[in-house]
Amino acid sequence: MNDFVLDASALLALVHGEPGAERVRAVLGRAVISAINLAEVVGRLSERGGAAPDIRRALDRLHLTVLPVDKDLGYAAGFLRSTTRRLGLSLGDRICLALAARLGATALTADRAWTHLGADVRIELLRPS
Repeated sequence: MNDFVLDASALLALVHGEPGAERVRAVLGRAVISAINLAEVVGRLSERGGAAPDIRRALDRLHLTVLPVDKDLGYAAGFLRSTTRRLGLSLGDRICLALAARLGATALTADRAWTHLGADVRIELLRPS
């Protein structure tokens, strides 16, 4: 069951043991992540000096369900650009939102800007104010 879609910020919070990590850990078995958001996480870990085998091992240990981005998801994320641009949302953010909308799932993120979307997607902040 895919109740949650993880944003890169959510997975990074888990990996780095940041506030909200326990919430991510609690939903891992019911969560998915897009290949784009996984790539964001891998990129950040690599930029911080992580070695490729170590990053792969650490992330594979989580047994994440990683979903590909297909044509329809690409369109959905692209159409979100005009409504999310003012908030500075990235392509990865829009992919996460579009995937959550497709699955009828909750997008789990640490990005507060998402709460100002007014979108028809459920959003849960890792670190509510």
